[in-house]
Amino acid sequence: MRILVVEDDDAIATSLVDGLGDAGYAADAVATGIEALAATGHDLVLLDLGLPDMDGHDVCRALRAASDVPIIVLTARSDELDRVLGLELGADDYVVKPFGFRELVARIRAVSRRRGARPDAPDPTTSVVGRLRVDDRARRAWVGPDEITLTAREFDLLAYLAAEPGAVHRRTDILQDVWDPHWYGPTKTLDAHVASLRRKLGDPRWIEAVRGVGFRLEPPA
Repeated sequence: MRILVVEDDDAIATSLVDGLGDAGYAADAVATGIEALAATGHDLVLLDLGLPDMDGHDVCRALRAASDVPIIVLTARSDELDRVLGLELGADDYVVKPFGFRELVARIRAVSRRRGARPDAPDPTTSVVGRLRVDDRARRAWVGPDEITLTAREFDLLAYLAAEPGAVHRRTDILQDVWDPHWYGPTKTLDAHVASLRRKLGDPRWIEAVRGVGFRLEPPA
């Protein structure tokens, strides 16, 4: 699947293109509405509304008039009227900034499934780590036969760690990938979520803190 990122902030555009590449997608970035309307050969469009040359809603309308390519609007505008207008103009989904990258990938996959696309990126899979099983598609997790009740962010964090059991994940990488590519909030929020996951997993040894680096997930010895 090839994705067009329409974003005038170079830092955000670069983060999205790099992240999508890591997730298995091919991605191109343009910074203006004119460039977006001239681009061809893309299977999905991530469209920021705050463009320098055109109103993002006009770009959305024009894209929809020209093709049935799925469109996910990315914007800092959280007003209900903006969301409704975007959807009425033909957007398939609407994601308010700041957002977590895992959430965005999940939205891309959901839109692709609804629209009948066949993305090249792998579908969500089930990660099995010892007695722990994490179903990314169903967003459910179990330790042995017992299902764990998780918040949305706790699940995102657990799935992220379980995807590479035994690997040490840097704190900055976790915050960028699970929370937001431009996370500026307190890092203690990560520690709080790790502590909560340890309690819910039933054994603090599931998630090991590597001092000065980050965290790893592996079955308790």
